[in-house]
Amino acid sequence: MKHHQPKVSAVPTNVITGFLGVGKTTVIINLLKKKPANERWAVLVDEFGEVGVDGGLIEGNHNKSQDIFVREVPGGCMCCAAGLPMQVALNQLLARAQPDRLLIEPTGLGHPKEVLEVLSAEHYQDILDIQQCITLVDARKIADSRYTEHDTFNQQIDMADIIVGHKMDLYDEAAQQGLIDYVTLRRNQAVPICFAQKGDIDFNMLNGKSTVLEGLNSCGHHSHSAVKPAIDANDQGMPSKGYLKIANSGEGYQSIGWRFSPRKIFNRVALLEWLNGLKVERAKGIFITDDGVFGYNLTPDTLGEMALDDCTESHIEIIFCAKDLGANLLGGNGLANEDKLLSCIQ
Repeated sequence: MKHHQPKVSAVPTNVITGFLGVGKTTVIINLLKKKPANERWAVLVDEFGEVGVDGGLIEGNHNKSQDIFVREVPGGCMCCAAGLPMQVALNQLLARAQPDRLLIEPTGLGHPKEVLEVLSAEHYQDILDIQQCITLVDARKIADSRYTEHDTFNQQIDMADIIVGHKMDLYDEAAQQGLIDYVTLRRNQAVPICFAQKGDIDFNMLNGKSTVLEGLNSCGHHSHSAVKPAIDANDQGMPSKGYLKIANSGEGYQSIGWRFSPRKIFNRVALLEWLNGLKVERAKGIFITDDGVFGYNLTPDTLGEMALDDCTESHIEIIFCAKDLGANLLGGNGLANEDKLLSCIQ
């Protein structure tokens, strides 16, 4: 006899968005720690780069034995190509996890309006219950025109049910008020705004029907400049040299990622020195080192290191402004060039 899985329906779904480096993954990891023990949760993670890292960082802190299931959509924002990559990954994740709640983390360069369009499409009307869309914002960015003039940064604010001024430990009350004023003026209405640090947001913030779903179809789709490889970077066989490099670009940013054979063991001290020398917008990685497996999370503010239970291979993704390519990644005296990374291997 065939055993049919119960139909997935009305899964409470939250989109947690925000620009590069604002701490979305940290918030999700902390929310998963607060998950009710009797619930199954699923997390769909979008990766701007071709080499997925966020999923590994989340899985390194949680696993299926805790009823947490993670799926990545690497290689750009999940809303591109009419949402097809996202729909395939989402359908597979829902079928496998049968979750009681779904968290979706778009890339920091992704457009939440188009993500929500996919989620609210007719096919998902009975499957997903779109609840609060939460946007994280570093209040210091309000004083920087590179952010306030960036369409994605502003769309993330426009599509928020709740805005969280994250990393509040790194700025003062004047910056907080600047964020409140910017959001109020842009939205022309009062929007719930709270402040948090180190990924610690109120669990109850997830609950409640989203109010930003009306008029979604008025937004045209954008495009990426990246040329997608014929084979997903995470499925490609490992070359004989023991590592694979692949790049992506769009929205004025570029990524370069590396995957390494599990036989490549990194010197932890040398790796930390290399990471601390990076002058980039964002870097995330998981490495097998001589001291164990560690995940790394680099922003212009800080480098975080966390011990992980295990990983199948070392990999890293670096995101930077496209104009900084030569200075930071491939230049002769740049601290982030590939030769210096390879020199960390024992």
